[in-house]
Amino acid sequence: MTQPMMTLNDGNRMPQLGTGIFQIDNDKTPEVVAAALRTGYRLIDGAAAYKNEVGMGEGIRNSDVPRDQIFVTSKLWNDSHGHDEALRAFDATMERSGLDYLDLYLIHWPLPKLDRYVETWKALIRLRDEGRIRSIGVANFHEAHLRRIVDETGVTPALNQIELHPSLTQAEMRAVNRRFGIITQSWTPLGRGDSFEAEPIKEAAERTGRSVAQVIVRWHLQHGLSVIPKSEHEKRLAENFDVLDFELTADEMAAIDRLDNDHRTGPHPDEFDYREQL
Repeated sequence: MTQPMMTLNDGNRMPQLGTGIFQIDNDKTPEVVAAALRTGYRLIDGAAAYKNEVGMGEGIRNSDVPRDQIFVTSKLWNDSHGHDEALRAFDATMERSGLDYLDLYLIHWPLPKLDRYVETWKALIRLRDEGRIRSIGVANFHEAHLRRIVDETGVTPALNQIELHPSLTQAEMRAVNRRFGIITQSWTPLGRGDSFEAEPIKEAAERTGRSVAQVIVRWHLQHGLSVIPKSEHEKRLAENFDVLDFELTADEMAAIDRLDNDHRTGPHPDEFDYREQL
């Protein structure tokens, strides 16, 4: 089944549904990436902090899927903020992955206490203009961070990847991203399972004959979000991908929306210290 595509504000297109490789051992990553591509995924979400870019690149190169049909993301880690530091970090990512270019490169966290994200953003703009990255974006940025980089550079991120799941629906940030013309992408979209027992999700799963995870992924898609559920297991990868042939009702969507309790599973972007690890 053909999966839906999204058009970024720079005119490039990306699959709406992808898979992430967070917390997957580098040695296992080639197998997981290959399994994802066999399943039908065409968006692979990586990062320097995941310490498996070598395996990500290997999995992509070993796949039968042509490189130009795969949308590859990586992210700049917190120890590499600053213009020249970011350029070096990007070179290191490319060396580890063995790829010729990235489809999307993100600043992983804004680190407002460090206050170097504007010069970091300028480095990403340079890399895009040099043709080494097709699209550039950010992750975990709030409105003030977005407004500042746009005001100081004139370049709007194509995408903002934020923690988003039924317990943290991020309605305000989704609206902010829409006003900027930025795609919202959900990380930890299943919320580490913390809403799997919620009645609205279980009821929707029973009605549709799908799993609670499939219902949640479908909820993201119907909200117009890009979503990147992660699994190391081919069966679960296939389950997460098999969400394109059913729909949730408006009442089911609204009921899941009401599960929001502002529960974060990860750090708060305003408080995350650059010396900390995920």
